[in-house]
Amino acid sequence: MPFRDRFDCLWCGTPHVTRAPSDLEGWAQLCPACLGKAGSNAFLRTRLRSALAERGRAGQGDPQTVTAPTATSTTAPTTRSPAAAGTRVAAAASRPPARAFPDDWFFRRGPFEHGAIHDTAWAAELDMVTRWLDRLGLRGWIDEPAAGTGFFSPLLADLGELHASDEDGAALDLARERLVAHRLLAHLHVADPWTVTEPGRADGVVASFLTGRVRGAGLDRAAASLRERLAPGGRLALIDLRPDPQGGPPGGVAWTWHDPAALEAAVTRAGFDGIRLTTTGRFFLLAAAEAR
Repeated sequence: MPFRDRFDCLWCGTPHVTRAPSDLEGWAQLCPACLGKAGSNAFLRTRLRSALAERGRAGQGDPQTVTAPTATSTTAPTTRSPAAAGTRVAAAASRPPARAFPDDWFFRRGPFEHGAIHDTAWAAELDMVTRWLDRLGLRGWIDEPAAGTGFFSPLLADLGELHASDEDGAALDLARERLVAHRLLAHLHVADPWTVTEPGRADGVVASFLTGRVRGAGLDRAAASLRERLAPGGRLALIDLRPDPQGGPPGGVAWTWHDPAALEAAVTRAGFDGIRLTTTGRFFLLAAAEAR
């Protein structure tokens, strides 16, 4: 990505103005706070390495200190060039907004702000979710149904061969831009989240904010659909919401708050073992399991 003297941070969305063309923030398009987290966050670490390389090539830094990043996915890219990404970003205002979970919801911007205390807690717990995902050891073919705007997609594409889908094409456009910004490759498909096109193929499935969209007996069908995607021994990662009054889904998204015991029982019936449930505290419920 080119240097920008003014930008919204790619990770947290905070507006930032650089002081000079040598400022690494402008090359990484990350605010100072997020740049400082690069040592413990795979998204930010990849962006930092790329920014160092770009700044060095432009003569604004020491190219001898640069280690260029490499993408771990070797499949044919569905992303576009960085130059094309700039064009798509400029056109973003004219396309329809992502319907289910927009970026503003993740970043607690605009109508999704709940005050500094709650929003800081939300950001910290969302970072806990990404670190939990990073530690699961997902590898190989990773399926991400209902990927939305791709908030987690760069992390997953850095771990394996990502196949991300969503029924909202506008959301996938944003996911594509996010992947391009990290110079990562992925397969992106417009598809219903419960449509399984290659049963038994995936080594890992990541379903974020998906099980809460089904009710009653639909939870069993949802869990069975996720199991159908996986090869035996494949890993499942579920990210769901807890019923905190300062959290919850965006307005207009119908939601069911599943009791953790009910969620665990449905996953067990679907054909999973080794189920591990945990929470980040207030906002997120996490579940990991292995396919029988």
